[in-house]
Amino acid sequence: MALPNTFRKMVVNRLTTKFREAVNIVSVPMVEPGPSEVLMKTRFVGINASEINMSAGRYEATGKPPFGAGMESVGEIVKVGSDVKKFKVGQSIAAMNFGAFSEYAVLPESFAIPIPAAKPEFITLMVSGMTADLSLSEVGDLKSGETVLITAAAGGTGQFAVQLAKLAGCHVIGTCSTDSKVDFLKSIGCDRPVNYKKENLKEVLRSEFPGGIDVVYETIGGEMFDTCLKALNNKGRLIVIGFITNYQQDGPLAPKNEASWASTVLSKSASIRGFLLFHYVNLYSRSLTKLSKLLMTGDLKVGYDLGKHDNKGPFKGLEGIYDAVDYLYSKKSEGKIVVEVNQEDTAKL
Repeated sequence: MALPNTFRKMVVNRLTTKFREAVNIVSVPMVEPGPSEVLMKTRFVGINASEINMSAGRYEATGKPPFGAGMESVGEIVKVGSDVKKFKVGQSIAAMNFGAFSEYAVLPESFAIPIPAAKPEFITLMVSGMTADLSLSEVGDLKSGETVLITAAAGGTGQFAVQLAKLAGCHVIGTCSTDSKVDFLKSIGCDRPVNYKKENLKEVLRSEFPGGIDVVYETIGGEMFDTCLKALNNKGRLIVIGFITNYQQDGPLAPKNEASWASTVLSKSASIRGFLLFHYVNLYSRSLTKLSKLLMTGDLKVGYDLGKHDNKGPFKGLEGIYDAVDYLYSKKSEGKIVVEVNQEDTAKL
């Protein structure tokens, strides 16, 4: 197929948690894949809470501006390098790489992950799906029969944590903020959805789960973190996936109440365990294969959101990423937020 002479990508030019001020869209000349590289036309990109951690320069791998924004995408290969044997033009692939918010991207052959089709369902499995899978299995020591609490359970990664915990034979509690999300959580098997806007989570945990919680999958931070920590059972494990409450604040990312953790943890022989997906690169292939099989067999339901509760949705083009990041922090989204960067080609590649 004929490629354009130029394409657009989103670049971080200023380090700040204010995403709209940090990034801008630039036009650059079309690139050629090297001998062991492929050129992908991006179809969809995934939106994560950590987009503003990246734009604030909180990750070592991002370096100094300017650098590309975004970290996950799916698309079709439009050109391959002379030494590429594994892939061919027209094949659908997924990729996890910094600079994913781009209409086209050159990737090392080893970074490209083959997928059945460049559809939103498969982008949800990467950062969001693998975070849930690997954190629960590698860090949470999840066991059948345990009680598990998932915060932001209707979100991009929470939806996977709910279902994987259920598949592991656990009783699952999920927090959310709307009745629509309660319905969504019920549809994916959550045993006890809690709309914390209508119910007091502390009271629910105290009255309905007096024995305590065995494993917490925590992404919120702040008061929610404190509530979850105090609700732990003896020998309970709290997995810190993130603390989105702090992400939009300038300055250090760490929570302010670290000193208060010690007495609670000690009194219950409990533990707080951190998880960062990029420390488990060697397990990506195993995890993605597992999740893809569960999706294809129907054992895993995937919820994605192109902006159905936002008056600017559906989100399309690189411009749609600005609104999609705002949408994530509005707490209106259900499932993984996805932006369609390029429409599907009707002609054969």
